[in-house]
Amino acid sequence: MELDEMKSLWQELDARTAHTHAMALQLVRAGQSDRLHRSLRPLRWGQSAQIAFGVAAILWGVAFWSTHLGDWRAVACGVVMQVFGILMVAFAGRLLYSLKAIDYAAPVVEIQRRLAALGAWRVRVETPAFVLLGAFIWIPAVLMLMLDDTARAGVDMWRAAPGLPLWLLMNGVFAVALAMLAFWLLRRFGHVRWLQHNFAGSAIRRAEAALDEIARFERE
Repeated sequence: MELDEMKSLWQELDARTAHTHAMALQLVRAGQSDRLHRSLRPLRWGQSAQIAFGVAAILWGVAFWSTHLGDWRAVACGVVMQVFGILMVAFAGRLLYSLKAIDYAAPVVEIQRRLAALGAWRVRVETPAFVLLGAFIWIPAVLMLMLDDTARAGVDMWRAAPGLPLWLLMNGVFAVALAMLAFWLLRRFGHVRWLQHNFAGSAIRRAEAALDEIARFERE
């Protein structure tokens, strides 16, 4: 066999191998892309539910303060609940927008970068914000419910229980202190990575695992 013929055969074999690998990679990416969509679906559902909850909080807050305009403390409770609902909607809307902006046909590194940024946002901003809000938002909720009940009974709650708001506020501070203590203990015993993984969310972790599989196949 002539040398030129051997070179031609090797080139043809290389081309076929490259084509086969490209086809296999395309199939893997298609399968993993579908897996990415499935793994992120619960996150989308959760954020949609959060938007619905936030809208309900907004409506409750507006309905409450608009019917208690003569009592600034009741108005404050309603406004706080309204702001809480707006934050719930804003956080969920931002996350859904970020998910929609992901181009699943983009290089794996780009998708990984976007998911990493999304996870970092949830860990550094969203989770601390909701821990802080969760420690206190139940206070205006309880006061709003009690104000409605006492109003129907013809009782002035502020005069009947003047120390109640301060007692509830102290409970909120105690809840924040417990959360900070738990975080310090986790850092102290080297579980920050575990904490970050859980705060980022299982949906994002599953999506990152699917991308890692594609990246490994591309390197082989």
